[in-house]
Amino acid sequence: MSSRIIPSRTPASDRQSPENSFDRRRFLTALGATAAGFALPRTLRADLDPDWTTPMPPFRIAGNLHYVGSRDLASYLITSPRGHILINTNLVTSPTQIRASIEKLGFTIPQVKIILISHGHYDHCAGSAEFKKLTGAKYLVMDADVSVIESGGKTDFHYASDPTMRFPATKVDRALHDNEQITLGTTVMTAHKTAGHTKGCTTWTMTVAEGRKNLNAVIVGSPNVNTGYKLIDNPQYPQIAADFTRQFQTLQSLPCDIFLGAHGGYFGLIEKFAKKQAGDTTAFVDPTGYKSYIADRQQAFEAELARQQKGHPG
Repeated sequence: MSSRIIPSRTPASDRQSPENSFDRRRFLTALGATAAGFALPRTLRADLDPDWTTPMPPFRIAGNLHYVGSRDLASYLITSPRGHILINTNLVTSPTQIRASIEKLGFTIPQVKIILISHGHYDHCAGSAEFKKLTGAKYLVMDADVSVIESGGKTDFHYASDPTMRFPATKVDRALHDNEQITLGTTVMTAHKTAGHTKGCTTWTMTVAEGRKNLNAVIVGSPNVNTGYKLIDNPQYPQIAADFTRQFQTLQSLPCDIFLGAHGGYFGLIEKFAKKQAGDTTAFVDPTGYKSYIADRQQAFEAELARQQKGHPG
């Protein structure tokens, strides 16, 4: 989940914070959405970012890596002759949009064999229960986020008591661990535990073959400190500050050619897609942008940590 964090270069997706107030039932009714057996919470956000639900033309990023999300909630399809991997199922209403994007690219839903997520917040995983029904795929989640996923958000360290953050509880088929690799056909993905935003926040990396080049793709989970997060003396998450620090060390160490993330706003999706449509075949190759984004988010984290330390002497 993205949220306005600390003043710096705050992405648009971060300014639209889902923990704010919004009538979610009215929103879903307007979309004609249903969620059988799932009690919809009363509020969602102060204002609805239309980019969360506005379809994005699906496209191939590079090699066997495709974009199938909306204009801001990112979802990725990694294809192989042995089946496909889907990263992020997004909102409870998103499966219809994601499915249409997958099919528009010429693939089918039953070909999806593995479902992965960036982290256990409803804007990235609320559609997982529906996708498991549609595909029969195995759902793999980083170990520290498993209880959040299987409780529908009820065990989240920050949002456990907030009904607006709930989503359909979904059975996880396998818990992942830091640096574990997932292989399907010739596709190999590595799960990097980049905790802090959630306890099991995951950054995914893979190598994609584009022409004669092998490119390192990085899909950032989230390096953001959400509004209200306690970085000091947090009884629900005592090691949160240490985890954020370790996350930035990990992100800085990853080789990156293709910079991607859980939200399009992280990596300039709309602008880069326009360049790609105009014929720029390297529009998503952005190692400099990756380094700049990580440095900016680290600076924001450190500023917030210093602010909280100042207000909490001893």
